[in-house]
Amino acid sequence: MRAAVYRSLGGPDVVEVAEVDKPVPGLSEIRIRVQAATLNPADAAAWSRGYFPAPPEGTAYGLGWDVAGVVDAVGPGSHWTPGQPVIAFSHALPLGLNRGQAEYIVVPPQAIAAAPAGVDPVHAATIPLNGLTAAQSVELLGIQAGQTVLITGAEGAVGGYAVQLAKRRGAVVIATDLSPDGDFATKVAGADLYVPASQTPAEAVRAVRPEGVDAVLDTAMLGQAVIAAVTDGGRFVTTRIDALPQSERGIRVLLTQVGPDGAMLSTLSDLAAAGDLALRVAETYPLQEAAQAYARMIKGGIQGRVVLTME
Repeated sequence: MRAAVYRSLGGPDVVEVAEVDKPVPGLSEIRIRVQAATLNPADAAAWSRGYFPAPPEGTAYGLGWDVAGVVDAVGPGSHWTPGQPVIAFSHALPLGLNRGQAEYIVVPPQAIAAAPAGVDPVHAATIPLNGLTAAQSVELLGIQAGQTVLITGAEGAVGGYAVQLAKRRGAVVIATDLSPDGDFATKVAGADLYVPASQTPAEAVRAVRPEGVDAVLDTAMLGQAVIAAVTDGGRFVTTRIDALPQSERGIRVLLTQVGPDGAMLSTLSDLAAAGDLALRVAETYPLQEAAQAYARMIKGGIQGRVVLTME
């Protein structure tokens, strides 16, 4: 089968499509025939900045955290049936070949959910990694209906989902990002107020809410620059360990470490099927053009995800 892999660190040109062995499902595992796989900055970080060691000489690592496809085969003890449309989260560290940007992938039962009915695979493939990151981050916020949360990076993939999920909990959401108008965050995701990141976010928030917000979800890596927006004893959740601020005034600082959660992924799928979770795709590329797709993704300036298709 074909898979997007890299053998060394560098630019997008280190990504190639190679022939690799088709994975075999083990106990309770599920093999998926992939139809679409979303590109993520986490993959680009692996091959470009060396967040993980380069593959040993003569070997390659796969790419891809999330997929949409059809169950192809199952191991003993699995309740899934070949032919079922699914979405899945490839949580394995990028130190092997069994990753999502391939024609087939094997996943454990806790990493899979039924695909959203009525949603094409390209859009469905945008849910797993960023949807789970957003949902698990909102859980960490611990907000109750009527409380106020500031979400940074609210026009982005994780932040956009987080705004929608926080609103479903009844929160008052203040959004911030680089966009001057915040049209997606407010008109689509449903944020109550938008503060452009060109302003000093903490000061801008305190200007409209002098007592501060009950919690911050920082998906834009603002870190220390935005903790001043939180009220004494509130919560600060970040999605990046390198953006953890120093705690102050009794504020609890937490880090989202996204992991597979089949039940939560099913909920996200149901929301998408009902039209209650906005899914954004900017461009699609065939698997064979994975390097070009990565080059487009890191160039930026797009609203929505870049997705590889297998068919």
